[in-house]
Amino acid sequence: MAEPQAVAESRIEEYWDWIAVALFLLLAVDLLTTLAAARVVGVGAESNPLMRWLLGRDIVVVIAAHLVVVVLVTGCFRLLIGHLRRTPAPADRYFALLIEAWLGVLVAVGLGVFANNLAVIVLGQSLL
Repeated sequence: MAEPQAVAESRIEEYWDWIAVALFLLLAVDLLTTLAAARVVGVGAESNPLMRWLLGRDIVVVIAAHLVVVVLVTGCFRLLIGHLRRTPAPADRYFALLIEAWLGVLVAVGLGVFANNLAVIVLGQSLL
């Protein structure tokens, strides 16, 4: 009988799917809805100082900054997954659960930011 693999590769592949969803929400969706919200209420209403600064720059700079974040996050996530693969049992299961919780928080925050930006676009004011 073969020994069970500590953390299944299919589970790790699913983590990559979830980080992609989180990045899509936190970068692409946030950027598009932030640009729309800035048209409604102005750039000065942006609560994130880095994004407020970026909105004052050329769109190429804004997109380049977002692409740099994608590269950095995926690189760091690749290192994190490498550590997970090298973590011995049974600690690997706890580490995997921690990664899952972190990914869940990222997706939830992304959805929250999206909802807030939509509120600014539709209602003219933030939910916060």
